[in-house]
Amino acid sequence: MSRIENKFCELKKKKEKALIAYIMVGYPNEKTTISTIRGLVKGGADIIELGFPFSDPIADGPVIQNASTVSLNQGTNLEKFFKIVKKIRMETNVPLVLMTYTNILYRMGFDKFMKKAKIVGIDGVILPDMAIEESKIYLNAARKNQLDTIFLISPNTSQERIQKILKATTGFLYLISIYGTTGMVKKIQKYTIDAIKKTNKIVNKKISIGIGFGVSTPSDAKKLLSYGVDAIIVGSTFLRIMEQTPARQIESKIASFTKSLKNTTI
Repeated sequence: MSRIENKFCELKKKKEKALIAYIMVGYPNEKTTISTIRGLVKGGADIIELGFPFSDPIADGPVIQNASTVSLNQGTNLEKFFKIVKKIRMETNVPLVLMTYTNILYRMGFDKFMKKAKIVGIDGVILPDMAIEESKIYLNAARKNQLDTIFLISPNTSQERIQKILKATTGFLYLISIYGTTGMVKKIQKYTIDAIKKTNKIVNKKISIGIGFGVSTPSDAKKLLSYGVDAIIVGSTFLRIMEQTPARQIESKIASFTKSLKNTTI
């Protein structure tokens, strides 16, 4: 059982849901990345998604796109990314998920990339643009290196396609809550609630379900969790806090907001 699966098992025994927090590594710099991770851990984040910047992040909204651009301009390349992940892993056993785009892995070679990611402490991978029909080499490399492959579905994903994705996704299934890209939304849509109900019925507890894109407040989190998902995924709000907070206060501000989100999962 993977570290991610163990975390969900541990939480279920305590009758808790998971808080999954996303940040962009290297944004706005390495020091702030490390301070933010410390705040997330102190605040009780159960799983941390680490974004690796990409020049054309099609699934991401303006906040994450900006963070990606800043990180790239700060010189975040794979070597630097893996060094930062190694430092993070030395401080915490919280499951770490890498989120990036397929071309990054393809250029290095899936197996070589996965091997390196595993060595530095990554537990799973999310590739928003990885099509299930083209995933064979990716899946083989991940299994070889004992990494979870977390696939995404959206509110309009068909039942047939969800069934195909269920055969490939491990760790958890990522349900996108909205049509469009990541970011904060003003209210939870009816189609989001319908998508949760449909997904729960199809999945039938075979794997944990995490919901993200547009989740930004404790109120959002509490409402979405009430419909039966196993985890909430929050990203853009953390990046906004990082953007608006002086460096010396980052850790405490992130810890405080993380705790407010985590309290909704208990």
